[in-house]
Amino acid sequence: MCRKSLFTMMVKLGSSKAADVLDGFTRAFCALPQELRQTLTYDQGKEMALHKSLADNTGMTIYFCDPHSPWQRGLNENTNGLLRQYLPKGTDLGVYSQRELDEMAWELNTRPRKSLGWRSAAEVFYDDASMAKAGLIPTVALGL
Repeated sequence: MCRKSLFTMMVKLGSSKAADVLDGFTRAFCALPQELRQTLTYDQGKEMALHKSLADNTGMTIYFCDPHSPWQRGLNENTNGLLRQYLPKGTDLGVYSQRELDEMAWELNTRPRKSLGWRSAAEVFYDDASMAKAGLIPTVALGL
């Protein structure tokens, strides 16, 4: 669903160690209904060493890109470029609270996107039939 809608979620992590990534990603993805957490495509970073536990915790299928192949994660690379407007390369992410990360994600998610017919990622995400069935309240799903 996030690939279809371009919806962005940002998670504050204690570190880039595999255990912290597992904890943060589990919390973030488990906040979504099962039908919205299908797959995750990741690069070859060692922070995903506990990917089997993440799959068990969330019910997601996790795919890995080939090494040195960022084009296999085009949406992620594009989103990283958009995030650079808020977080320039080399920024210490540890100084940002989850609330501040949520505000950045909210700005991205409410920005009209050409690829979505000038709708925002949030509009597409919440208009989806799965969201209507799930009965999510947008501010809860966004952590606001």
